Amino acid sequence: MRAAITAAAALLLSGCTTTVDKPAYLIGTWGGPSAGIAFHVTADVLFDCASGSIDVPVYPAKDGSFLVKGTYREGSPGPVRVGQIFRSQTAIYSGTALEGVMTLNVELEDGTALGPYNLMLGAPAQLNRCV
Repeated sequence: MRAAITAAAALLLSGCTTTVDKPAYLIGTWGGPSAGIAFHVTADVLFDCASGSIDVPVYPAKDGSFLVKGTYREGSPGPVRVGQIFRSQTAIYSGTALEGVMTLNVELEDGTALGPYNLMLGAPAQLNRCV
């Protein structure tokens, strides 16, 4: 009797799975020459002499393409001084992210285009800080 109950329980539980679905939004650290992005839910973006942020999750389309608004802040050489203000402007971050490879483009509100940057999932940003 005990064997029959064990077998029946095993049969019923065999249909149960515990799969952890990957989130539909971008996640992880992506890096490459002159740029890097750390996606949590939102994202921190680093450039050679600037930084930025994306304050919403980035959901790529099935083809890997994405387009999202964020901010871009210019940096400056040397140490950051107390009270120093960096110019910030709206930016459009766009590109593709497929199979661990990202191409990132940035268009600033003043019309300046940056990129393309080629980033790899799990790679560190290779930044040359402004001098």
